[in-house]
Amino acid sequence: MRGFLPFLLALFVIAAVLRVDFFFTIVYLLSLVYLLSRLWVRHSIKCLQVQRRFVDHAFSGDRVSVEIRVRNPDRLPVPWLEVHESLPVELAAPPFYNEVVSLGGRSQHSFSYYLNCYRRGYYAIGPLTLQSGDLLGITTRAQVEVASEHIIVYPRILPLQELGLPTHSPLAVLRARSPLFEDPARVTGVRDYKRGDSMRRIHWTATASTGHLLVKQYQPAIARETLICLDLNRQDYGQRQLYTATELAIVAAASLANHIIVREGLPAGLSTEAWDPLLDRQVRFSLPPRPERSHLMGILEVLARVQLADAGAFEELLRQESLKLPWGATMVIITGRESEPLFDIMVHLRRSGFAVALLLIQPARPSPELRKRADLPGIPVYRIWKAEELDAAMEGAQR
Repeated sequence: MRGFLPFLLALFVIAAVLRVDFFFTIVYLLSLVYLLSRLWVRHSIKCLQVQRRFVDHAFSGDRVSVEIRVRNPDRLPVPWLEVHESLPVELAAPPFYNEVVSLGGRSQHSFSYYLNCYRRGYYAIGPLTLQSGDLLGITTRAQVEVASEHIIVYPRILPLQELGLPTHSPLAVLRARSPLFEDPARVTGVRDYKRGDSMRRIHWTATASTGHLLVKQYQPAIARETLICLDLNRQDYGQRQLYTATELAIVAAASLANHIIVREGLPAGLSTEAWDPLLDRQVRFSLPPRPERSHLMGILEVLARVQLADAGAFEELLRQESLKLPWGATMVIITGRESEPLFDIMVHLRRSGFAVALLLIQPARPSPELRKRADLPGIPVYRIWKAEELDAAMEGAQR
């Protein structure tokens, strides 16, 4: 109460003028109450121990529970405590949590609420503000603030069929004209045992059935590594449906990485240049192809955070990333714009020994000139688009 101190001063002046002992007693009593209340409130709120518990990584569509535990380790009770948590509007509506409780001495209280993770992103949970005061309201409110924590919501992962992409495609593995090496995960048949064959190649089931030694024949493969090159340059997507197009591009990249690493068991990587809210600057992410699921989680974490940026030429990123890849690797290019420089670099990559596939995030058909360039043999082009909200299953059309 801001006017309490002037009230005490006025009461003291009246007591001094009238020289009434009862007035002095009231002034002393109210001053003592004010001083004790002020010390009590400030001491109590500083002693509070606050702990926020939640899972800081979630997938799109998850519902995350957040628990706030406030403990009062002191003997003095807290008459009333207001807990206010600021939340991102993308995860909660309204974007805050507010509750008022009282805490006894050496007691604790738990609060809980839920976050609806509908959109991928990197979000701040908090800050959490604790505010308290005395029961009479004669002192100013005291408050403490608990620092924010962050949650990462991974992008949605869809089956390739829902994106309009074939499950078995050059995006995963290419057959080789000459068997540079073989893929032991893909058995194409059996043949008779020859001197010098490894014992590991013997197909024991077929051998037992036929009565003579048979060895496995493996499918030769060259594109054992796949690099997903994601274009997040703001200029390469239409302004009218900028959000839908870029989010669909990120969903496509996440779905491809999941399919290649989890379903195919092959290495996949990610390369993109975008704005990173965690570092608060523009960053070029270059994650080399690896087959581990932990690596997939790293890719998804990057895809959860990245935002559009005014990056440099996407063709230059493709050229630089190709220098880090072995001959015969696959480069999946995801972008929202067709251009002559893009097709030129694709032809160059193809002639340099890379398998190239293009995913276009756009609804319009290309011009006849660019269609001729896109229909070059050995470069599959897929068109993905759904104009409605990303809550529904996405559809795409393969050209």
